[in-house]
Amino acid sequence: MTIPPPLTTLVGRSLFVAACALACGASLAAEPLTGTLEKIRQGGLISIGHRETSVPFSYVDTNGKVIGFSQDLCDRVIAAVKARTGKPDLQVRFIPVTSQNRIPLVQNGTVDLECGVTTNLAARHAQVAFSTTFFVATTRLLTRTSSGIRDFPDLAGKTVVTNQGTTSERLLRKMNEEKKMNMQIISAKDYGEGRLTLESGRAAAYMMDDVLLAGVRQLAAKPAEWTIVGTPQSSEAYGFMLRKDDPQFKALVDGVLVQLMKSGEINALYDKWFMKPVPPKGLAFDFPMSDVIKARYAAPNDVPLE
Repeated sequence: MTIPPPLTTLVGRSLFVAACALACGASLAAEPLTGTLEKIRQGGLISIGHRETSVPFSYVDTNGKVIGFSQDLCDRVIAAVKARTGKPDLQVRFIPVTSQNRIPLVQNGTVDLECGVTTNLAARHAQVAFSTTFFVATTRLLTRTSSGIRDFPDLAGKTVVTNQGTTSERLLRKMNEEKKMNMQIISAKDYGEGRLTLESGRAAAYMMDDVLLAGVRQLAAKPAEWTIVGTPQSSEAYGFMLRKDDPQFKALVDGVLVQLMKSGEINALYDKWFMKPVPPKGLAFDFPMSDVIKARYAAPNDVPLE
């Protein structure tokens, strides 16, 4: 797909408004390449971090191809990088990442851009940088409809699974300690392991971001037997993760995302992945865009929701 010209007209130094991207884009395009962009130009390669089971954001289909909402957005960024570096045949290397290793892999240069489902947290800013927010989720619970669990107090004395190294794990352990709930907490390495832990009966509920739980439910043998419940415990602003102190690369990534939001193209991509049938089962999430997401698309920024 042809990318609108984010490089010479829409890439800016600020996140506050797209107008700044318009004002600053031409000077950016004239700048010599530095940081990640120069690394990519010299090596002829961009390394993209992706998830393996984070339906519908970033996952691997039956043909081994990385697909999803995050990946569609990432593909636009890759096209912009090819244009900015003058490398139309730029090689793209996909590297699977987990909640545990995604930050170190970005820091040490193994991954140039992590296009998954990583929450922009202020606590992470000492280690990495984040792009403009492209999705906002809330943390809730997935459980069997017959479990009797309707909210977090119902978890007292039960076994709960969450993903290691996530906001949900931190919140769940804090809740357990402060409220003396006597929960047994299992920390899964990824969504595949978390789903198996839940479906096998080893855990009564799965705490994670609501939209990702919808993906876990879709992959279950009998999706109708599962329900998402509970008062949201946090709001999660997803952004692409990149190395700190690289304003040129961040400006390019942000410029592409801002243009997708301002043009409305991101709405069509949202509809494709959250309202229509998606692989592997051809089931629709039926997950309408929230008012919070609409507000972010109307006024793009990279501010954490903490």
